[in-house]
Amino acid sequence: MNNLPPLAERMRPASLNDYVGQQHLVGKGAVLRKAIESGSLPSMIFWGPPGVGKTTLAYIISQSLYRPFFSLSAINSGVKDVREVIEKAALLKEQGEILPILFIDEIHRFSKSQQDSLLGAVERGIVTLIGATTENPSFEVISALLSRCQVYILKPLEESDLLSLLDKAMKEDEVLKRKKINIKEHEALLRLSGGDARKLLNIFELLVNAFAGKNITLTNEVVLEHVQQNMALYDKTGEQHYDIISAFIKSMRGSDPNGAVYWLARMIAGGEDPLFICRRMLILASEDIGNANPNALLLAQSCFNAVQVIGMPESQLIMSQTAIYLATSAKSNSATTAIGTAMALVKQAGDLPVPLHLRNAPTKLMKNIGYGKDYKYAHSYEGNFTDLDFLPDAIKGTQIYQPGANSKENEVREKMRKLWGNRYKY
Repeated sequence: MNNLPPLAERMRPASLNDYVGQQHLVGKGAVLRKAIESGSLPSMIFWGPPGVGKTTLAYIISQSLYRPFFSLSAINSGVKDVREVIEKAALLKEQGEILPILFIDEIHRFSKSQQDSLLGAVERGIVTLIGATTENPSFEVISALLSRCQVYILKPLEESDLLSLLDKAMKEDEVLKRKKINIKEHEALLRLSGGDARKLLNIFELLVNAFAGKNITLTNEVVLEHVQQNMALYDKTGEQHYDIISAFIKSMRGSDPNGAVYWLARMIAGGEDPLFICRRMLILASEDIGNANPNALLLAQSCFNAVQVIGMPESQLIMSQTAIYLATSAKSNSATTAIGTAMALVKQAGDLPVPLHLRNAPTKLMKNIGYGKDYKYAHSYEGNFTDLDFLPDAIKGTQIYQPGANSKENEVREKMRKLWGNRYKY
């Protein structure tokens, strides 16, 4: 058994029919499946969380089209490695061979010069690039390369997807099918995996190997007991990267500066990209602090800018100051909730017409049919305010923004009540 590859590798699907999840991309009639079946494959970037099948999908595509598959990881590959692969691909083209697929994992970790080295080969069609990233490619991939790639978003796996993977492993894996495994409770397994199929199978294998006999019963208690004792054993492929950033965010959200600085130190010691950390603090400054302390966003942005200029190791001081400030700040998710409510309202109500009094009237015809009529210019009234409807008629009076329970937004709440009376009932 020790000579076998890990369970996650043994269970890696070899065809689209065995592939789990991402039916919006590879299901019957889906956009990516059509591209594969037509053989007209663009360069592309797979964007999604870890363990949802980005690497596997890239390999399946190459096998489905009988194309050579070159693979690089941005973590341990440089410009020299990229050029060597491109030279091999160019030689294949000269010889009239089938052109390869170049898969680059963690492409967001490539520097600008590394990404620049790919451009010519992608433009000339020497390789079809498939990049995989857990980060928003518009932040991390240079615009020249991004414009030459289709971006496909891979979604987190559903509970049913993960359970079907476990069932398939128990029935088909050459080791597991010899055992009698009863998953009496699965909640802990799914929670520890965080929706990551690779981590789920690694945890499952860890548990199965912990029992000497063939009869195995797994409960939530058994899972937690064994996994917590052996956490390092299955954390070999970078999953800890995501667990630690999660702990960092939750420490700041939970107003614990001790936790925030500890997890920050863990990331710095582990060689994490400082700008990745800074981006997460920028997001938290709006998502979890917002208007309870508007200065939080300003400080987080200043931190991001300063780290870009100064670099490591000095930047750890700036990141520490910012993390402590965010952790100790008043908290509010009202901005997050407001935009969520507004987006849901837009989806539900559709494209409602702009009220006539809010429309611009650059022509005489528009003025004649009522554009801009009855609009009241706020600065012409006492207190720079006048009672006017700013929502479409169909949703007039809808309350979208609900101020949080903190001193800053308590002031906002009182101001809105004074200005709008019954229209803003908080």
